[in-house]
Amino acid sequence: MAQVAWKHYQTVPVRYSFKNRTKNVLLAEYINEEDLRMELDHVRSLRFTDEEIAYLRGLKIFSEDFLGFLKNLKLPEVVVARDGATYKIEVFGLWPEAIWWETLILSVVNELYYRSLLRKEGRSEVGVWSEGQSRLSRKIEILNLYPGIKFSDFGTRRRFSRYWQDNVIGRLVRSVPDQLLGTSNVAFAKRFGIRPIGTFAHEMDMVLSGVYHGSDDSIRYSHNKVLQLWWKEYGEPLSIALTDTYGTDFFFKDLTLEQVRKWRGFRQDSGDPFEFGEKAIAFYQKYGIDPKTKTIVFSDGLDVDMIVKLHERFSGRTNVVFGWGTNLTNDLGFKALSLVVKVTEANGHGTVKLSDNLAKAMGDSNDIERFKKIFGYTRNESEECKY
Repeated sequence: MAQVAWKHYQTVPVRYSFKNRTKNVLLAEYINEEDLRMELDHVRSLRFTDEEIAYLRGLKIFSEDFLGFLKNLKLPEVVVARDGATYKIEVFGLWPEAIWWETLILSVVNELYYRSLLRKEGRSEVGVWSEGQSRLSRKIEILNLYPGIKFSDFGTRRRFSRYWQDNVIGRLVRSVPDQLLGTSNVAFAKRFGIRPIGTFAHEMDMVLSGVYHGSDDSIRYSHNKVLQLWWKEYGEPLSIALTDTYGTDFFFKDLTLEQVRKWRGFRQDSGDPFEFGEKAIAFYQKYGIDPKTKTIVFSDGLDVDMIVKLHERFSGRTNVVFGWGTNLTNDLGFKALSLVVKVTEANGHGTVKLSDNLAKAMGDSNDIERFKKIFGYTRNESEECKY
């Protein structure tokens, strides 16, 4: 995403904002403001190493000019302010430079919270890890019963800790190497010699709605513009499309026949996954395309039991892959937080995310209503965000 932003939208200003969707957890009661600032300042001091740049070069998807940009990258400042019993965390900057902060802010906040929670409850990390290892063992046992299940680690943003994610990936590499397709954490992909893997995020659609904001028609056009830019940059190998920024119903209407045929598949990230799977299969069949030649990546709040159910429902009907996040890297006996960092302003305009679950919707209320009309959004399902 950063390479596309750098090549095409270097001067577009953006704002990213942190939000805690777990309303009954008051983060300022757990996380010391000085500790939070110190950790974020430390992140800002980091630079890509020559070894890391060489690894990225070896992936054969980044231009030398972009790698040069990364080598000299300094992240923009993070604004942290106490807001009652929580924190307001925002980043203002140019898109190619600010884009990196989402995952970093979330992993820092999450790990500080769980460190504090352990202290407050008087629990040892050894005991917590023991529970986590037991739960991970159950997951591995179930995966061994279903060797056809293929998944990737998508759990960096809301992990219990960096060391715990390291442990989880290490055990998966040893126990289910043919089922673990890779990880969205590029550093861990490098460390374990597995594939760095993921898809583009909602912010691609959201930022371009600010860039092409002249009229309702241009905002509507911006959605397909993302697909056009992505295909031009990466082509078929990375052609898994996220469908729900403005609702999956609009996404399917907006695709051209050429895109339906060429793109490898779709990622489901909100709403009823079974409904989505049936809808996607019917969509392909309508165009005379064999769904078995396409891929659905399920990635919305998965646990191992849901993964098994989806595998049993759709295996053999289409190629099914799972992006396994919070429940994989943060299942040690604590309730997981639903934390997000989203782009909330682009090119001077407020951004909107509608989703297939209105509980995940983001944006100013007036902007949300406008975007509903622009994209013909009529869904009213709202289910509390699990993660």
